[in-house]
Amino acid sequence: MSDSSNVDQPTEAEHKAVSRKAARVMVGHVVSNKMQKSITVLVERRVKHPLYKKYVKRSSKIHAHDEKDECSVGDKVSIEPCRPLSKTKAWRLFEILDRAK
Repeated sequence: MSDSSNVDQPTEAEHKAVSRKAARVMVGHVVSNKMQKSITVLVERRVKHPLYKKYVKRSSKIHAHDEKDECSVGDKVSIEPCRPLSKTKAWRLFEILDRAK
């Protein structure tokens, strides 16, 4: 085969970097926006119980940086990791997916 068929394909290292970064974006709901330029996001995930094989909800509250203070309680948002900005805040608001009614 010729190498011309692989011209548009990303290299293996590029593919791993893109998939790793995309996997780190989390989606959750804003539960608090009382801090200045910060929000608290509740992220829920479903994990399979090792013994009973049922799916169980697990949740985490993550503090995220909201530079423009544009989120309100109930908004569905996506967040991405960043460098540590404070003791508990190492995530940044990526985008607002759905506004609260």
